Amino acid sequence: MTPNSDEPIRIAPYDPSWPSRFLDEQGALDAAIGEWVTGGIHHVGSTAVPGLAAKPIVDILAGVANLEAARACFAPLTDLDYLYAPYRAEEMHWFCKPHPSRRTHHLHLVPTDSSRFRDELTFRDRLRASAATAEEYAALKRDLAERYKDDRESYTDAKEGFIRRVLAREAAAG
Repeated sequence: MTPNSDEPIRIAPYDPSWPSRFLDEQGALDAAIGEWVTGGIHHVGSTAVPGLAAKPIVDILAGVANLEAARACFAPLTDLDYLYAPYRAEEMHWFCKPHPSRRTHHLHLVPTDSSRFRDELTFRDRLRASAATAEEYAALKRDLAERYKDDRESYTDAKEGFIRRVLAREAAAG
């Protein structure tokens, strides 16, 4: 993926259709790759948090036994218009749909025994449980989207400190 092929980052107001878009995709994914999914297919990211402004891209987390076995999912996912990109390949298999220039879905195939799998679910659950944390995150994302409109990697990297702080608070409370 070349930088100029990427869709610019845009934060949109919450769209109440996001949960149903996830459910539709969850059904298609379950039919296509369900035999390799060991930890469920989950709606994650900001579109999974009612009321939260987000990039209008449905993020999906599928728990798999391991990355090597999950390679068997690549062909069925291609049939669903998912495009594989080797992003953070040591942690997950990452896909976008249908193309980097116009994204509707992101899919993360992540081993269920990894911290990444647990962290994605924990962070989503914390945002759902705390309106103050969700609003603080929304403000950060709006600021970063302005600053890094055409640089997805910097946008994502700049959110890491906030995410790590929320996860650390959650671990300390847990």
